[in-house]
Amino acid sequence: MTAALSIQKKLQNLKNRDKAQILQKFFKTGPGQYGEGDIFLGITVPILRKTAKEHLELSFSELQKLLNSKIHEERLLALLILVLRYPKTDPKEKEETYNFYLKNLKNINNWDLVDLTAPQIVGEYLLKRKKEPLYHLAQSEHLWSRRISIIATFQFIKNHEFNCTLKIAKTLLLDQQDLIQKAVGWMLREIGKRELQAEEQFLKKHYLKMPRTMLRYAIEKFEETKRQQYLKSLI
Repeated sequence: MTAALSIQKKLQNLKNRDKAQILQKFFKTGPGQYGEGDIFLGITVPILRKTAKEHLELSFSELQKLLNSKIHEERLLALLILVLRYPKTDPKEKEETYNFYLKNLKNINNWDLVDLTAPQIVGEYLLKRKKEPLYHLAQSEHLWSRRISIIATFQFIKNHEFNCTLKIAKTLLLDQQDLIQKAVGWMLREIGKRELQAEEQFLKKHYLKMPRTMLRYAIEKFEETKRQQYLKSLI
């Protein structure tokens, strides 16, 4: 029995049908929705993290088998293994992990898969490197590539580097996808938590063009009077 098959059997024993039904709806897996066709077992993230810690030695070939799965938790488990072991690896394996991640963009196809992993792998790898790969992803027709491009910059924001986030936010400013609008607004809000002036300088230039969802996420933590001033300007 391969390592991947052993893990798949373990996950089957952990499945929760009631929880799975809730997740199928929450992650929009119906026809025409962003998560169309995704299959859930109903396993929580804490349990998956615990399981990931037990399999940090898994090879890239075995991880690939999990990432190719139609089952959401199998893909997420593979990504969590990468996240957990990334800080412990040498520079060569860090580069291999980063490249492996980008080769699997088609399998990183729901917002939790992106949000729980892109900053820790893509963002961390590019923190002290050129940011062109993210600018390229931001212009992709692939929804999840665009979300990765902005969410990965969370790692930069945590290190008080805002330029890349703001550049990508401008690229995605008129994006029609709700999940991109929320992601951009979220990252702008995170900048504001650390340097409010940097966020407001961006908003003053662009808020009138922003989709309302993006703006609402960006100004969520503003004091109420200021928040209402921004919102009323859109009416």
